[in-house]
Amino acid sequence: MNVKTTVQGSLITTFRCNAQCNMCNIWKSPTRPDEEIDAHYYERLPAGLRINITGGEATLRADIERIFEILYPKSKLLELSTNGYNTERIVALARRFPNILIRVSVEGLPHINDTKRGLKDGFDHALRTMLELKKTPCHNIGFSVVISPDNYKDLVSLYELCVALDVELGTSAVHNSWYFHKHDNEIVSEDALREHDRFVRALLTSKRRSLKGRLKDYGRAYFNRSIHRRLRGDESGYRPACGAGTDFFFIDPWGNVSPCNGSERQWVMGNIKEQPLDAVMASDAAREAMRQVEACDRNCAFIVTERHDMVRRPWKPIGWIVKNKWRIARGKDIDWA
Repeated sequence: MNVKTTVQGSLITTFRCNAQCNMCNIWKSPTRPDEEIDAHYYERLPAGLRINITGGEATLRADIERIFEILYPKSKLLELSTNGYNTERIVALARRFPNILIRVSVEGLPHINDTKRGLKDGFDHALRTMLELKKTPCHNIGFSVVISPDNYKDLVSLYELCVALDVELGTSAVHNSWYFHKHDNEIVSEDALREHDRFVRALLTSKRRSLKGRLKDYGRAYFNRSIHRRLRGDESGYRPACGAGTDFFFIDPWGNVSPCNGSERQWVMGNIKEQPLDAVMASDAAREAMRQVEACDRNCAFIVTERHDMVRRPWKPIGWIVKNKWRIARGKDIDWA
C-alpha cells in the first residue's frame, strides 16, 4: 500500500438500515446480526489507518461501542457515517471517543430529506443529533449529502445551515454499484448543474468564521469540480487515477475485503476472518481484483480518491482555487477544467 498518505479502510459493518433511501437499496438486502463479522476480527487491522465505520446504519449494531473500543486506539482517524436517527447512541460514542469524526447523512432540508430517505422525521433526528453533538468534546462533526438530480434545490440552503451551525458539510455524488444495490440511479442532470454551480461559488466565497473553515470549503470546492463534471456527463480523464486497493479498501459485513464500493460487482480479494490483511492484499485474488481496477471505466467521483491526490499534488487544487476565486471576483463563470 502507498505509505505517502494515510490508507483508508471502510468497514461496512451491516447491511441493515432503518432508512429506505431511493438512491440506495441496501435496506432491501439486510444482513442478519448473526452473520455479521464479529468485532474481534477488527483487531487484525494494522495500526495507523484512517477507518470509516459505515453500513447500512452502523449504529444498529448492538456491539458498536465494542467496535470503537477496538479501533479507536489504533486508528489515525476513526470516522462514523450515520443517518443520525439513534441520537443517544451516537452522542454516547462522541463523549467516550472525542477524537472521532462524525458525519450525519442528510439529503436536503426536511421535506426532501425525509422523502428521499423514506425515514419519518429523519431530518428532525439528524438535526437533534447534531445539536447534541455540539455539546460534546467531539468537534469534528458535520453533515454529509449525496448530490443527485432530485435534491439539488436544497444544496445551497443546506450549506448555509452548516455555516450557521459551524459544522462541516461533506459531499458525494450518486453512484450505481454492488454496494448500493442500485443500477438505475440517474446521474446526469442539467438542472442539478445550475444549482451545483451556485453551491461551489458559495464554497469559493466562504463566509465561515475561521480561516481553517474557509480553507476547508475551498478544498471541498475543488473536490466538487469532479462531481460537477460527473453530473454533466464528461468523458473520463478529468479526475485523478483511482486509488482503489492501494489508497483505500472496503470490508463487507461478512469480512470480505474489496478494493472499492463503486464497481458493478464486488471484486473480493480475500476475507479478514481467514487471513491477516497483509496476506489478503498479497493474494492471487487481490492481484486479479487490481487488474479489474486498472481496467475499470466507471469514472467514479469519491472524496477518498481526491483527498489522496490533493495531498500528493497540492499545486493542482491550489491553482484551481486561486484561478476560480479570481474569476468569481470579476464576475466570470467557474472554469471547471
